[in-house]
Amino acid sequence: MKIGAAQLRPCWLDPARTTDKIVNAIAQAGREGIGLLAFPEAFLSGYPFWLCRTNGAAFDDARQKRAYAQFLDAAVEVPSPLIARITEAARDHGVSVYLGLNERGRAAARGSVYCSLLAIDAARGLIGTHRKLVPTFDERLCWAPGDGQGLKVHQIGDTRVSGLNCWENWMPLARFSLYAGGTDVHVSVWPGNPAVAQNAVQLIAHEGRVWSMGVSGVLHLDDIPSDFEFRADLEAAGMQSIFSGGSQIIAPDGRVAAAATDGAEEIISHEADLATVRGERQNFDPSGHYHRPDVFRLAIDRTRHEVLLETQDPAEDEG
Repeated sequence: MKIGAAQLRPCWLDPARTTDKIVNAIAQAGREGIGLLAFPEAFLSGYPFWLCRTNGAAFDDARQKRAYAQFLDAAVEVPSPLIARITEAARDHGVSVYLGLNERGRAAARGSVYCSLLAIDAARGLIGTHRKLVPTFDERLCWAPGDGQGLKVHQIGDTRVSGLNCWENWMPLARFSLYAGGTDVHVSVWPGNPAVAQNAVQLIAHEGRVWSMGVSGVLHLDDIPSDFEFRADLEAAGMQSIFSGGSQIIAPDGRVAAAATDGAEEIISHEADLATVRGERQNFDPSGHYHRPDVFRLAIDRTRHEVLLETQDPAEDEG
């Protein structure tokens, strides 16, 4: 399968326009024969970069509340009409998709946002929603912790594909659970700081003997709407480039198969030959012949944890 990484700039806090951009990228991928296209972390509707630059931890701060309200309003429910549009584009162009997004809770968590990674199969539609297990550092000020419900490997055509958000890729047991699920291609999605992502993408290729795709975004001050609470502050501080990308595709033998140009919007791609995966596992299979299940075992709770468990009213049954 030809795999691709979409290193693009989102229309920050504008999910409708970003969806247009996603649909266009899927169409381009279809023309280029890409079977799996991945987008950066929280690409729909934008990474919460302002927290570490504006004293996001200030308690009960009126401006931080207003910024969060804008962020929450831009988050996307799953399912929703925008997700339906993306799913339809995937089907129409024959391109499966891994998409990072800000997912808004539908009921009890209506005031919360999850950093989620959607898996969309070109033929079957939405097949997985993985919520980031542990938001990283200041991200905990805007993202709720996820669960193991979406921590799965998905069969896409003849290829088994997995994915994690940003620093989840540094969690040894999360990685191992996906190796044990038989993944051939691992998608790691990142905001767009190359120094943060590079070592992990290489590590996963070597450790898992998989095709490892690191997908990062690009973001500039010009992408931030003028009405965002901290837009003027960021400009006054002289900030211009927020994220510069760093997307790359690493082969199971550690070879750099493709790399994006720093700061550029582009789709990079490579034919992921599964024979390379099989060959590299001749000497190391982390969840097979080089594992000791008699010594080490991993248990995973794949429950989607809900705070409201409803049972039917007996009176309704009688009616």
